[in-house]
Amino acid sequence: MMVAIGIEDGGVMAGAKVEQPVEKEEIEVVRIPREARKILLSLASGWSDVVDSMALEVTPLKGAMTNEVYQIKWRSEGTEGPRKVLLRIYGEGADLFFDRADEIRTFECMSRHGQGPRLLGRFHNGRVEEFIHARTLAAIDLRDPDISALVASKLREFHGLDMPGPRNVLLWNRMRHWLNVAKGLCPAEEIKEFCLNTLEKDITTLENELSTGDQRIGFCHNDLQYGNIMIDEETGVVTIIVSYSSQSPLLHNLGNDAYGLSLLLLLDDHYNMASLFFFVAIFNCRD
Repeated sequence: MMVAIGIEDGGVMAGAKVEQPVEKEEIEVVRIPREARKILLSLASGWSDVVDSMALEVTPLKGAMTNEVYQIKWRSEGTEGPRKVLLRIYGEGADLFFDRADEIRTFECMSRHGQGPRLLGRFHNGRVEEFIHARTLAAIDLRDPDISALVASKLREFHGLDMPGPRNVLLWNRMRHWLNVAKGLCPAEEIKEFCLNTLEKDITTLENELSTGDQRIGFCHNDLQYGNIMIDEETGVVTIIVSYSSQSPLLHNLGNDAYGLSLLLLLDDHYNMASLFFFVAIFNCRD
C-alpha cells in the first residue's frame, strides 16, 4: 500500500515516504491533524539522531476496532534503527461509549505502573504513544494455551493495580448512560422494537441481584478481545490496550472476558482445552 500524509486541511506533507510502489488507485492519503503534526515534528526535532524530522514514514496498522492507528517512523543515524512512535486517531462516535478524559488518566497511570506504552503527546482527537515492538493478536492466537496463560497472568496484574480514585463500580451507571444515548438516537419504532423503555428496569434488577454479598472490587479491563492484546514474541511480554477500564467486581469482569474470548473459539476443535486452560490460568493467578 502506498501511503501519503497530509495536514488536516489538505496538502501532502513534504518529505512523506511510501512503503512500496503500487497502482495509483491504491494510494491512501492519511490526513494528520495539525496538532498531531506539531507533536510529531517536536518529538523528532528533540532526537539528535533523526536525519530529517520532516521526512517521516507512515504505515497503517491493523487490529484496532474503533481507532485509526499508524506507525510513524524517521530514519536515524543511531545504531538501534529508526525512531518510531504510534499515532492513534480516535474513531468517530467512540466518545459515546466512554469518557475520553478518564481513558487518558487511566492510560497515564498505567504507564507509571509499567503497564503499557508511555504517552508522548495529546491532541483533540487522538494521541501519540511510545511504539511497542509487539504484534496485535489474531483470534487464532487465543487457541494457544501458552498465550492464554500469558493473557491470564496479565489480567491478574490488572486486577491488582492500585489506581487512583474511589473504588466505585461504574458498570451500572455506564449501562444507564448508554441506554439514554440509544433512546436519544433511535426513532420511536426502534425504541419499541428493541424494548429500550424496559431496559432501565432490567438494569436495576441485575444491579440488585448481583450487588449482594461480599464483592471484591478491582481495576478491570471490561473489553477484552484479541484486538486489544499485543505480544512481544521475543520477550513474551503482553500489553493490553484499555478504553473501557474501570473499577468493577472482579468476577463480573472474568465472566465478561471469558465470554468474549470463548465466542472466538466456538468453531475450533480445541475450544474446550483452550477455554479450560484460560480459566485455570486465571484462578491460579489469584490471591
